Amino acid sequence: MRGRESYRACMDTPRNRVLEAWMAEHGYSSNSLADTVNSALERLTGRPGGLDGSSVRAWKAGRVTWPKSATRRALEDVSGLPAVALGFVPRGRTPSSPAPPQQEDPDMKRRTLVGGIAAAAAVAAAAPGTASPRRIGMSDVNRLNTRFAEIIASDHRHGGQLGIEQQAAALADEALNLQNAGSATQRVRSSLYASAAAFRSSAMWAAIDGRRYDVAKAHMREAQALAEMSGDQAIKFRIWSHAGAMYRHMGRPADALAANDVARNLHITRRDPLFASLGLARQAAIHGTAQNRTGLRRAFDQAQDAMLRADPAEYRPVWMLAFYDQAELDSLALSAYLALGDYATAEFHAHRCLSALRPHMVRSRAITTTRLAHAQLAQGAADAATATAMKVPADAATQHARVTRMLQEFGAALRATAPGSPTVQTWTEHTASWRMAA
Repeated sequence: MRGRESYRACMDTPRNRVLEAWMAEHGYSSNSLADTVNSALERLTGRPGGLDGSSVRAWKAGRVTWPKSATRRALEDVSGLPAVALGFVPRGRTPSSPAPPQQEDPDMKRRTLVGGIAAAAAVAAAAPGTASPRRIGMSDVNRLNTRFAEIIASDHRHGGQLGIEQQAAALADEALNLQNAGSATQRVRSSLYASAAAFRSSAMWAAIDGRRYDVAKAHMREAQALAEMSGDQAIKFRIWSHAGAMYRHMGRPADALAANDVARNLHITRRDPLFASLGLARQAAIHGTAQNRTGLRRAFDQAQDAMLRADPAEYRPVWMLAFYDQAELDSLALSAYLALGDYATAEFHAHRCLSALRPHMVRSRAITTTRLAHAQLAQGAADAATATAMKVPADAATQHARVTRMLQEFGAALRATAPGSPTVQTWTEHTASWRMAA
C-alpha cells in the first residue's frame, strides 16, 4: 500500500514545464545543462558542482521544486533568469507567482485607444454575457510573465533587434486583449495592465538599443499610460528610467535628468535600495554626458552605497534581477567617464565590468568591450585598443546598431591617430571579414 501511495504522490507532482520549455529553446539536454551549471558552480564557489542528468530530470519532473541556494545562483547565472521565472517555487509558497505589476502611429488614434482601454475593459466585464463567460485569472497573468522572462533573456542575448521589439509589442497587445476576454477581479486587471506595460517597455528598450528613437518615444507614451492604470511602481520606474537612458543616448542630458528624476522620486526607491542604486547609477551616466564631474562622482558613490545596502533576498521583478548588479554599475560608470574624457578611470571600470559580467549578458559584453577599446585608444594605446575591439563578436559588430556605430567611430579615430600604420591595416582587414560574415 505504501508503494502505491508513493507512486501516486509522484504522479501528482506537477512537472516544471517552464524549465522544460527553456531547455528546449536553448538546446540543453539534462546532461548538458548539468555540466553547464556545474561549471558555473565552480566559478561561484571554487569547487566543482556535483550535478548530473538525474538532478536536472528531478527538476523537470517537479520532484525538486527549489534547488539549493548555490545551485539556484549558478542556474540563474547560466540562464539570465531568476529561479522563479524558470518554474521553481520557493519552499512554503504555492506555485502561483507574485503579480508583477504596435508600433504607435503619430496621430491621436493610438492614444485614444490606450486612453479608452480601462473603459472598454469595464464595459466588457459588466456586459451580460452568454451562459458561461470566461474567467480571467492569475494563471493567465503568470503565463504572460513567463513570456516576459523570455523577452528579457532574448534582449540580453541579442539586444536592439526589431524582432524583439515587435514580439514585445505583440505580447503587450495580447495582455490588453485579455481585458476584454472575460470577467476578472481588480487585482487581475491591474496585473494585466502591468504586464502590458512591461512588454511595451521592453519594446521601447529594444527600439532605444537599436537607435530607433522616434519609435521608442511612441512605445514610451503607451507604456506610461498602461503603467498608470496598473499602479505598479516597479514598472513605472523601469519606463521612466528607460526614458532617461533614451534622452542620454540622444545627447539631451537635461531631458535625461528630468526623466530619470521621475523614476528616482517614486516611493519604490525609498523602500528598496537596489532601485535607488539603479536610479543613481543612471544619473551618474547622465552627469558624464553633461560634463559634470562632481555630480558624476557623487552619484556613483551613492549608487555603490545603496547597492551594498540592498537585501539580496527581497522580491524584485525579473527584469531587475536579470541585469542590475555590480557589473552593470561599473558599465554605467564606464559610459560616464568615457563621455567625460577621463579615459583611465573609464578603462578601470571596463575591466571591472568584464570580470563580473554574467554569461548571459552577451549584448552588454560586446558594448563594454567596444567602450574599453575607445578608452585605450584615447590613451594612445592603438595596438592594445585594436586587439580589444577585435574581440567583439561579428554578429554584435554587424547586427547591433549601437555596437556598429561605436566600432565605426573607433575605426575613424584609429585612422586619425595612426594613419597608414600596420595597425590600421589589420583593423581594416578584420572589419572586412565581419562584413563578409554578415
